[in-house]
Amino acid sequence: MASSIRIIGVPMDLGQSRRGVDMGPSALRYAGVSQRLRKLGHTVEDAGNISVPVRDTLPESGGMAFLPAVVQACELMYEEGRKAVAESAIPLFIGGDHSIAVGTVGGVTHNAPSGLLWIDAHGDFNTPESSPSGNIHGMPLAALMGLGHPELVNLGRPGPKLKASDVILIGARDLDLEERRLLKENRIGVYTMREIDERGIAEVVREGLARLKHLRRLHVSLDMDSLDPSDAPGVGTPVPGGISYREAHLVMEILADTGCVSSIDVVEINPILDERNQTAEIAAELMASLLGKAIL
Repeated sequence: MASSIRIIGVPMDLGQSRRGVDMGPSALRYAGVSQRLRKLGHTVEDAGNISVPVRDTLPESGGMAFLPAVVQACELMYEEGRKAVAESAIPLFIGGDHSIAVGTVGGVTHNAPSGLLWIDAHGDFNTPESSPSGNIHGMPLAALMGLGHPELVNLGRPGPKLKASDVILIGARDLDLEERRLLKENRIGVYTMREIDERGIAEVVREGLARLKHLRRLHVSLDMDSLDPSDAPGVGTPVPGGISYREAHLVMEILADTGCVSSIDVVEINPILDERNQTAEIAAELMASLLGKAIL
């Protein structure tokens, strides 16, 4: 079914130490994400990029020193997400590092809850106290659950934006020690790569969707480092042993079949580390599969 899709670029590289993900939106546009979605019959509006503070104007120490700038950008994303949903558009946020999700997920859940499928090699469930690196892109899911720095937790509206029963994490294979404890303590549904290997990606995704069946809308937050680096090398924090190219498409196709996908993030594309824009090309293909492209 044709939809109205609003592309919102978020050129932010403030959540991590490695540079380059701020060029992710340009790489995805160059890969033709708009054209692919229009070919499927969707109405596509590219709303351009939100304003993000330039990294070189900020403290050199990075990490939590970037918090005010991250909050500033995420507040804009929150409003863009809220506005898109209110206007019956599907917001497609193209990042940028995964810290953008504090704003995007917050915004799309402003008026009504949404299930969240967090597809990622990492848990992103650290707090400033638990994080070994202090990088904010490792904290967004925890902040959305009400854990961490108050400025992140209370961004857009006070308190948690999600309940544990609203969240499924798929593809995890690199979790910090304290992060594991927090995930278990908060009863987050986590499907690791071991479960995917043992049970198959289709069974895992369908079980995850069954756990979210109490919700009518789904937000898909796709970190491209969930894929194996042999397929998607252009990411800042690659971890061997990830989801394969074909498995990733199957995930998107199963999600598309639900008819419930109402908002999307695709994050952590780093063109500096990529090979001939391969990772952005795959991301654009995956967005087409998520929004209805089928083999037959």
